[in-house]
Amino acid sequence: MANRNVPIPRRQLYIGGEWREPVKKNRIPIINPATEEIIGDIPAATAEDVDIAVEAARKAIARDDWGSTTGAQRAKYLRAIAAKVLEKKSVLATLESLDSGKTLFESAADMDDVAGCFEYYADLAEALDSRRKTPVNLNSDSFKTYVLREPLGVVGLITPWNYPLLMAIWKVAPALAAGCAAILKPSELASITCLELGEICREIGLPSGALSILTGLGPEAGGPLASHPHVDKISFTGSGPTGSKIMTAAAQLVKPVSLELGGKSPIVVFDDIDNLDIAAEWTLFGIFANTGQVCSATSRLIVQESIASAFLDRLLKWTKNIKISDPLDEDCKLGPVVSAGQYEKVLKFISNAKSEGATILYGGERPQHLKKGYYVQPTIITDVNTSMEIWKEEVFGPVLCVKTFKTEEEAIELANDTK
Repeated sequence: MANRNVPIPRRQLYIGGEWREPVKKNRIPIINPATEEIIGDIPAATAEDVDIAVEAARKAIARDDWGSTTGAQRAKYLRAIAAKVLEKKSVLATLESLDSGKTLFESAADMDDVAGCFEYYADLAEALDSRRKTPVNLNSDSFKTYVLREPLGVVGLITPWNYPLLMAIWKVAPALAAGCAAILKPSELASITCLELGEICREIGLPSGALSILTGLGPEAGGPLASHPHVDKISFTGSGPTGSKIMTAAAQLVKPVSLELGGKSPIVVFDDIDNLDIAAEWTLFGIFANTGQVCSATSRLIVQESIASAFLDRLLKWTKNIKISDPLDEDCKLGPVVSAGQYEKVLKFISNAKSEGATILYGGERPQHLKKGYYVQPTIITDVNTSMEIWKEEVFGPVLCVKTFKTEEEAIELANDTK
């Protein structure tokens, strides 16, 4: 059972290996999506803080204690972070659930994955040492040629709220493994565990400036990071429109970017399936895990016409049994969406689908038994055609749309019918 009284630490920005108050001293409230209550606050960085963090990162690369490390030395830091994450797993998982609305089961699994990710990149960092300088055979004795693998430099990492610590680590761990100095800007909707990563780095003695953590709003902190002349690369996971803005800002400086911008993935069920219950279970997992707030969520069910009615019956039976409750309840299977804004957005998608002529087969509104919190029932929408918004646009919530097919060719065409 989760300890509901875990205190929310009051942190500052983590810059240059220490906690620093934002230059403008602003803070942003933390809202628990299960209760709609303010449970704490986080510091709000601005362009001035970005400048300080970039300078700390540049100094780290120039210093021997980070800039001249071998992969094996960096691997030791990564493994020490992994061990600390596991040591603090239960507190970190509870904080993640309070902050983002994830079920405690999912938050705890995330922490195992966080530690595993650091371990994985520690192995790669060690392997890098033997590949740092690779000779290239040119069939000529007049030249000696090598491929040198060097850290890119200072990297800006802008991460989303749906897997707050885990998706941050997917960027932080490889950046540190390579010997870059990283500046992390997590989503303002879920930053608590990313700030706790700062405390872990302080505890294990990560060299100052190797990682800075700037919480704050996208335009005030993410924007200046993306367009900063001394940041060598940006990696961003989030929405398409924001990705486009980041790419535009980076293009002015011909700066490389990595973008991961959501999706509208299909799950296809054919009539030769042996076990409808297994298919139903995986269909629900694909869309209702993490309350549907997953960029690879299988939000379009494409089912063969001959079994559609029997399959939908199974889906309904399973969906009605999903326990929606406080995410800290041990057997909770579906928590709230992350924020009031996301809650309104999801409900708008559902009402638009209805007004375009689709049928809300199940769900579509807030659960009757929960008067507070940003909860949306697991929702199944049928009678969908390919010109509808619900078929084309990512909802990022617990909403499944259903379309039937006759032939395999038609199924493939429908599966690929996404921008």
